[in-house]
Amino acid sequence: MASPRPVRLAGNDALSVIVPVYRSSASLPLLHERLTAVLEAVASDHEIILVEDGGNDGTWNTIVSLAAVDARVRGIRLSRNYGQHNALLCGVRAAKNPVIVTLDDDLQHPPEEIPLLLNELERGDSDVVYGAPEREQHSFWRDTASIVTKIALMSAMGAQTARHVSAFRVFRTSLRDAFENYRSPLVSIDVLLTWGTTRFTHLKVRHEPRRIGVSNYSVWKLFTHAMNMMTGFSTLPLQLASFIGFGCTLLGIVLLAYILEQFIVYGRVVPGFYFIASITTVFAGAQLFALGMIGEYLARMYFRSMDKPVYSIAETTSANTLPRRSDSREDAT
Repeated sequence: MASPRPVRLAGNDALSVIVPVYRSSASLPLLHERLTAVLEAVASDHEIILVEDGGNDGTWNTIVSLAAVDARVRGIRLSRNYGQHNALLCGVRAAKNPVIVTLDDDLQHPPEEIPLLLNELERGDSDVVYGAPEREQHSFWRDTASIVTKIALMSAMGAQTARHVSAFRVFRTSLRDAFENYRSPLVSIDVLLTWGTTRFTHLKVRHEPRRIGVSNYSVWKLFTHAMNMMTGFSTLPLQLASFIGFGCTLLGIVLLAYILEQFIVYGRVVPGFYFIASITTVFAGAQLFALGMIGEYLARMYFRSMDKPVYSIAETTSANTLPRRSDSREDAT
């Protein structure tokens, strides 16, 4: 699929590109080179914010080197690994320009596709444009986990666009005002964006195979992310628990009616042990499921009451790189 000819943004001609970075020192120089070539053709001004998410390798040194030769590169190093969406939130709060672009650090999101998303945003019909991959370049289990995550995201976002959510996004910086005071350590940028707008759309873009390094997202991490979204931003699990409890109650009533019918009408006695064991299993399972869901919500409330930071900044490449407003704790600059 050929990328469209770059067209400069009308009015808002300044871009902030945010890249959460984790153990990807080998791919950053090439990513910077390709990004710069595209951004210089698309916008009159731009910045590239690289948020290093506590990888504890040589990635931060690479970011410092890039910032030394290109003043438009701004580096932020978090004190530990907080997660991709927490790093993104840090970058979003640090952005200075009116339009934000987010993409991964592994070059699977081709920077050359950015003009396609910008052109769609400039039409004015949407505030958020996702670059949905034409074809996923992951393993079967990773793709399956991604589908489960997007189903959970549909529940949390309440929007059909969740099926096409991607880390490759373009949106208006003004949307961050809707979640300016968000403080929970559980973060989903896509859900937070729904607090500021309902105008989402997506376009199909190229999704290249990863040629440098290995993916840091495992099936278990995707499952955990899906659980965080459902219990952190949605009441669907509680509703599901209520539905299962109601269904088990109906089942119990039906079985009780069956026993009474057998005894009163036919004078039969239903064998006791197996019947009681099955009924106990059904109801005990329903109760444990409901208690588990309630426990998940209580755990979220507990973590929020601890007032843990969303992220903590350890170091930046410039004194002007700190987020405009954040709940971070800055150890050093």
